[in-house]
Amino acid sequence: MNTDPRNAAGEGEFDDVAHALERFREAGYLADDRLATTVFLQTRLGKPVLLEGPAGVGKTQFATSLAAVTGRRLIRLQCYEGQDETKALYEWDYGKQMLYTQILREKIGQVVEDAADLNEAVERIAKQDSVFFSERFLAPRPLLEAIDSDEPVVLLIDEVDRADEALEAVLLELLSEFQISIPEVGTVKAEQLPYVVLTSNNTRDLSAALKRRCLHLFLDYPEAQRELEIINSKDTGLSEALAVRLIEIVRGLRALELRKAPSISETIDWARTLAVLGVSELSADVLSQTLNVVVKYERDLKKALAAIPTLVDPNAKVPSKNDHGHGHGHGHGHGHGHGADGDHSHDDGDAEVDGKEVRAAKDRPGRHGDNYGGPGKSDEAPAVKTVTASQGERSFAARSARKRPV
Repeated sequence: MNTDPRNAAGEGEFDDVAHALERFREAGYLADDRLATTVFLQTRLGKPVLLEGPAGVGKTQFATSLAAVTGRRLIRLQCYEGQDETKALYEWDYGKQMLYTQILREKIGQVVEDAADLNEAVERIAKQDSVFFSERFLAPRPLLEAIDSDEPVVLLIDEVDRADEALEAVLLELLSEFQISIPEVGTVKAEQLPYVVLTSNNTRDLSAALKRRCLHLFLDYPEAQRELEIINSKDTGLSEALAVRLIEIVRGLRALELRKAPSISETIDWARTLAVLGVSELSADVLSQTLNVVVKYERDLKKALAAIPTLVDPNAKVPSKNDHGHGHGHGHGHGHGHGADGDHSHDDGDAEVDGKEVRAAKDRPGRHGDNYGGPGKSDEAPAVKTVTASQGERSFAARSARKRPV
C-alpha cells in the first residue's frame, strides 16, 4: 500500500477548501464549508468519509457529485437488513466451476491415470487447485469490484446502518487497509485507492471501530438561506418569493416531529409541483392538496394538514371539532320558535324576534286545530267549575282522614 497520503488518494484533486467548494458548485451540489473541508481532507489523507444525518439531506448525492467532480466511476453498495458478505464482497460461480469440471474430466483422467495409488492421484489433483479456485470463478460484488478496479473509483456504501453488524465487521479491513482477504485466492489489495463514502440515517449506532477509521461528519437540514439557494439552483420554475414562503412552511413541518420529515429533494419536488400548477399564492387549500408530495405517511399527513393553516397564516383560526358553524337561539346565532300558524321557524339571527308576540301566539285558543285532544272538541274554552266553601272543607277533611296510620 502506498504510504504517501497525497499519492494514496489523488494528488492535486483540489487545491484547497475554496477550490473544493467551487468544483462542487459547478457540479450542482451546494456544499457548506464543513463538508468542503472534509472532502478536501479525504483527498489528501486517503481516508473514508462517514456522513451521518436524517434522510434526504444530500448524503448520497454528495458521493454522486464527488464522482462527477473527480471524473471517477461510481460503485454503489446499497445496504439492507440481512445482507451477507457474499452480496457485498464476492460470490463463487459454482455453476461455472461445475461446467469446467465436466469439460476437463478427460484431462483429469490423463493426469491421474498413471498414479501409483489413490494418495498420489489426490496429490496430483491438489496441485491443480489454482485451476478450479481462481478469480475466473469469482463473481465480484461492489466491495471487491472497487478494490480490484484498474481505474480509481468512488465507492458509496449507502445506509450502512441498515446492514447487520457482521457486515460492518467485514468492512473494517477494507476501510483501514483497502484490501479484501479471500480464503480461496488470497488477499486482494487496491492498486488504485478508491474514495470511500459511507452514509448512515442513524437507525442504529455504528461501532466505534468503524467510526475510528473514517473522517466523520454529521449533515443536518441546511439553513433557510442555503436551502433557498439549493432550490433556486434546480430551476424549479417557482418564483423566489414563493420559494421563500415554501421553505418557511417546510421548516415548520419539520418542527412537527413527523415520522419522516420533508427532505431537501422533496422540497424541490414540491416547488416544481406548485410551479406546474401555476400557483401564484401559497394558500392553505393549495398546500393541503399537494401535501402528499412531501409527507408520505398517513399519520404524518393528518398532523401536517392540521398545521398547514397556522403555518400559512399564524393568526388563522382553526375550527374545533365541536364547532358546527352556528348556535342555538340565546346568543349563538339563531333561535327556535313557533310561527303564527304553528310551524317551527328557524331564525338564523338576521331578524329580531319579539318574545311577547311568540308567547301570545302560543296562548291563542285553537292553535293546534279542531282535532287536538280528540274528535269533536270545540274551539271554545271549557267552563270553569265553581266550588263552594262547604265543599272545600269536606274535601279537606276527607283527605285528612285518609292519612296513613303511624
